[in-house]
Amino acid sequence: MLLPGPDTRVVELRVHGIMGTKPESLVSAIAAVDVAGDGTARIVRPADRLLRPAPGPVLEAEGRTIPRVVEGYVWSGMTSGGWAKSAWALLFPFALANMAQWMLPPMPRGHRLAARLGLTARSLLRLAAVLLTMLLVTQAAVVSLDLVAAQCLAPGAPCLATTVPDWLREVYLVRPAIGLLPVLAAIYVLHRISCVAWEVDDSENPPPSAPNDAVDLPGTNLVADPDTPTLRVLHLVAALATVALLPVGGPFHVPVRTVDAVLWVISLVLLGLAVLGVLLLDDPTGAAPHRAGTWLRTALGPWSRRVLLGLGVALVLTAGAAQDPLPPTVTGTDSTVEALAAALIVVVVLVGAVLVPAAVIGRRSWRGQPRELRPWAGGWMSAPVLALAALLGGGLGAGLAIAVRRLIGAEEMPLPLGYDPVTRLWGASAVLAVLLGVPVAAVVAVRGWRSSRPRLALVGVLHAGRAEDVPDAARAWYRAGWQRRHLHRVVLGVAGVLCTGTAIAVFLRFSGRTPPAWVLPLSGVGVLALGALIASLLRAVYNAARAPDAGRHLGVLADLACFWPREAHPIVPPCYALKVAPELAARAVEHLRDPGTRVVLTGNSQGSLLVVVAAVRLLNSLNEPERRRIGIVTVGSPLQWAYPRAFPGVVSHTSLAALAGQLGTRWRALCRGTDPIGGAVTTWRHQVVGDRLLGMGFRPDGTTGPLPPARRSPNGALALGLDHWLPDPLPGPFPGRRWTPGVQRHRDYTADPEWDRAIALAAGLDPAPATTAGLPNVLPPPRHARTADPPH
Repeated sequence: MLLPGPDTRVVELRVHGIMGTKPESLVSAIAAVDVAGDGTARIVRPADRLLRPAPGPVLEAEGRTIPRVVEGYVWSGMTSGGWAKSAWALLFPFALANMAQWMLPPMPRGHRLAARLGLTARSLLRLAAVLLTMLLVTQAAVVSLDLVAAQCLAPGAPCLATTVPDWLREVYLVRPAIGLLPVLAAIYVLHRISCVAWEVDDSENPPPSAPNDAVDLPGTNLVADPDTPTLRVLHLVAALATVALLPVGGPFHVPVRTVDAVLWVISLVLLGLAVLGVLLLDDPTGAAPHRAGTWLRTALGPWSRRVLLGLGVALVLTAGAAQDPLPPTVTGTDSTVEALAAALIVVVVLVGAVLVPAAVIGRRSWRGQPRELRPWAGGWMSAPVLALAALLGGGLGAGLAIAVRRLIGAEEMPLPLGYDPVTRLWGASAVLAVLLGVPVAAVVAVRGWRSSRPRLALVGVLHAGRAEDVPDAARAWYRAGWQRRHLHRVVLGVAGVLCTGTAIAVFLRFSGRTPPAWVLPLSGVGVLALGALIASLLRAVYNAARAPDAGRHLGVLADLACFWPREAHPIVPPCYALKVAPELAARAVEHLRDPGTRVVLTGNSQGSLLVVVAAVRLLNSLNEPERRRIGIVTVGSPLQWAYPRAFPGVVSHTSLAALAGQLGTRWRALCRGTDPIGGAVTTWRHQVVGDRLLGMGFRPDGTTGPLPPARRSPNGALALGLDHWLPDPLPGPFPGRRWTPGVQRHRDYTADPEWDRAIALAAGLDPAPATTAGLPNVLPPPRHARTADPPH
């Protein structure tokens, strides 16, 4: 342990989690003021009445008071605020497809078959992503070009007769313009979104690893993909070529007219080149840098990309202008939508098949771990997430067409034949979810309650002497534990139900059999389900844009999806982790220039993952004396039950153990069993023997194994290894501390007096006895039998 000197001070750099937070709440102050940042990301400190930066509360440690500076890094401006960022939620299917890339199982180094399987899986994921882009853009064209321009605005049609007169419908280029310009505008919006990137100062970075190679420290392969600009253009060109095929009859109909035939051939060639380019691109570090990905990236420089985009736009405009007049129905929509949907289904199935041997090979790296620490679905979780992305994308497109048809009062106008199976799919899925969900939830609840009985003993030990708190705490422990244990099963169940419905719908569509009479009502249920999905999503976007506080649930999706760099799908919101982590590390380095300063990075919820990635950057760039002045505190963190299990190639259990070995006792985790998002971070296999809490976990030397019995701190928490289990409700009030009554779950960790103790330990300091801090040296008596100073 580094001995403190007379000039020792602690800088506590806090990072908030998902759903954002106000700067004042982040630094536990009435007011906060910016001290650094560029506006998008802000570094704040507590402020006095004149809005000047004020020092934080002193830290009681080493038998004296240690000066403390409290700073907060506010990154919520990168994921919320305004119409543009709120509308990012509409790209959630794209974000899921991109996230599936980061969920691939880690491949052992030097394993030739594993490397080929990983390369194949990544290529198939990129292919699925471009097919998803083409499908959604084509579905948008179905609405504007086929439903509105061709059918609704056909001369003599009663649809919108009072709004668009017949003479205007017969004017050259009016209907093609109405049909194609909205699609081109949507493609332009996708282009602008994919071009957004957060600026960050260049800083040293650990050498990157391949995207799904095994990593030594967590997050070292979390890097920007240099292929993103090229991949973006290929996606947009493929979408433009697909749209250009629709007016001339689609990809499977050879036009009779010479002009249409020439446009048809050019569009098919452009589409084939774009899809081939997507398959040939390599990864950030280059799965095979000497192969096609290198020369393709070189060939598609800035000017080449502009030429391709211009050619695609010109093809769409020329194809629309060549239709004079626009026919009453666009014949190419049915075959195009069904072909894209079928291709996407095939690719999803292939991804699932390739991941089976890949997961079997990757299993060697986690075979010796406890079951509760192993990756979800045995490392196969990427496949169901990709299936959800595809089904959500197809459902959103069909729901949009159905909603627009109702809006313009054109119920009799036909949609692509493939939309009937989609509505039946969602209808069947809704019915199956109700019929299967209720009994399965009941069985899981009963089994979960039985399996949670050992947890009740832990609750009793944690709340020893306060029997009145045990019932509320036990119920909260059970609910939170159920959510943490079964979240992935819910995702797998939803994906399984949707995939079952898809298989039935595809079989009925291509077998030529007439659906039985009892299936027909499912289309109505599916229409209602899709309409509700579209309406709720648009309403959430509207509320989030007008009142950010009202859109916190939408912010959860944005925060989780925007964390991952663009890899499989380039048309997703920019990754904030690539800005937050280096700026946190740079701020820490700035403070470490003072030799008496110790920096503790504290991360709440999602912020804990950002803190871990920033700490890895620091450990890979600082010298040993500076490294010993770095510590981290993870608060309400999903770093054990969620991220290592969902993303084993990025934040594996072994990489977290290696990080714990480098930080030693300077990593502390504040945990509540009542927190559905947080939970244990560095310990597992908890059991109560007598009145002692035992378990296994990370040791300061980097190994894992049995730990000494938990020690009770003066504040009532149980410290097992590096985890500090906090009683919830608090055993206070404590004199001189803010009081928060009731079960807190994921709220107000800073109100617990154990917070200061964890900060001191992470700074490499010996926490002062409770009497030194002005607190009682024993637990306070029950609340009904004591009086306390008024809470501050």
